[in-house]
Amino acid sequence: MVSSEQMQNIEKEMFSMGMPVESLMEKVGIGISTWILDRQGLIENGAIVLVGPGHNGGDGLVVARELYIAGVDISIWCPFPLKKELTQKHFDYAIRIGIENLEQKPDSNSDSLWIEALFGLGQSRIISDEIVHLLNTKKKFSPEKLISIDVPAGLDSDNGNIISNTSCIASSTLSLGLFKSGLIQDSAIDFVGDLERVDIGIPDKILADLPETQPLRISFSDLATFVWPKPSKSKSKYQRGRVLVVAGSEKYRGAASLALNGALASGAGSVSAFLPNSVSSSLWSTHPEVLLLGDLNTFQNGSSDFSKVFNEVDLNKYDSILLGPGLGIVKEKDCFGYALKEFKGLLILDADAINRLSLTSKGYRWLVDRKGTTWLTPHIGEFKRLFPLIDCSNPLKAGIEAAKICNSSVLLKCAHSVISDPDGRTWQIGKVSSSVARTGLGDVLAGFVSGVGASGLSTTKKLDTELLAASALMHAYAGAFCSKGSTASTICTFLGELIKKENT
Repeated sequence: MVSSEQMQNIEKEMFSMGMPVESLMEKVGIGISTWILDRQGLIENGAIVLVGPGHNGGDGLVVARELYIAGVDISIWCPFPLKKELTQKHFDYAIRIGIENLEQKPDSNSDSLWIEALFGLGQSRIISDEIVHLLNTKKKFSPEKLISIDVPAGLDSDNGNIISNTSCIASSTLSLGLFKSGLIQDSAIDFVGDLERVDIGIPDKILADLPETQPLRISFSDLATFVWPKPSKSKSKYQRGRVLVVAGSEKYRGAASLALNGALASGAGSVSAFLPNSVSSSLWSTHPEVLLLGDLNTFQNGSSDFSKVFNEVDLNKYDSILLGPGLGIVKEKDCFGYALKEFKGLLILDADAINRLSLTSKGYRWLVDRKGTTWLTPHIGEFKRLFPLIDCSNPLKAGIEAAKICNSSVLLKCAHSVISDPDGRTWQIGKVSSSVARTGLGDVLAGFVSGVGASGLSTTKKLDTELLAASALMHAYAGAFCSKGSTASTICTFLGELIKKENT
């Protein structure tokens, strides 16, 4: 994913290497028209291209020309004076070959396809309410027939925020060359629609010059490229990942159960737990695979006390420790003690562990000196409590900043979840599924990543944040494609089936 400035620099580099501006515009226009022609249902009632004053408008005019040549009933509308010479040339040619130029604004009640090519990359111009109303009325009457070229009119391509008080709402946005980082942010979801990439032939030499920390958009097809832990068949259960789960309270019993389910689904060799008595008393019947180490004491408000449990066991026996799901919130000064700080394995802090850490005197700074690897899995509310000074309006930037200052990997859970590590490497899940936004799935995810992380640590003796990104992506995939239901328990079962396939 790139910023608008990076994309503009990539284009400049292509031009400096000899690529004519005209040729790039041709390539863009032909790529978009091919995408449209492959979807004949979009153009069965014709199409209208909304032409802007710059090169985005020029791209739209090439599309109009190609669709016209292919026999599509096509017309153009130019609500602004054309400012770019190349765009004017394409306009003149379009008129000469017979494409109709509408003198009045098009009818938004028509069933024709509208191709919005008004502004594109790096927008700063405030769009008139009249044009936005026209575009959104079209979207209302023909929900699948408003396509934006590169960036919807009125949207900031770097942050995903609207430039003025509103933005065009596209059914599909065709991002040119590379995905623009702002289009992947949660704030852009309702405006971008289905996000597709149009290849413009960027040379590998130019892509190789991007920094190693360039954020990566990951989608479900990338699951095949991640390397998953595969313990040797000769290894015992204690050599295939050992997980310790500290979760649950009298107030939130289900969270502990779901976190255990997630850890078991990961394929880790052994799972142990400290749990509240209300959960542990029936553990033998609900989770007979889990080794119970003891009960958590309970505060008056029903939250669990975990401050002493880590002194009761040898933490070196575990590859990962999951702390947090359903513990409840209470202010404890010394709950994050020496034993956890010195633990050299993987520590996953989720939910109420993050909330409690935010209430301590050190806050996130406690993480900086921890001896082992730490993964944080907050949703946006928990993130704001732990990092109150970080601007969360752009989750991508927020995740990157948080990981650096706390020396931990951060999985910021949102529609497009962000995974970042202290070195600045970052992944963002590019596909959205509303099925993942269900109660309990965060607990499943916490347990799952703790198990996958334990398996990875026991197999390779080291951890890469890429494994956290892969786990989050598989969790999202399970939520999107589980055919038996959308509850946390059902999706968790499917998640276990997926990881088993990876391990065979």
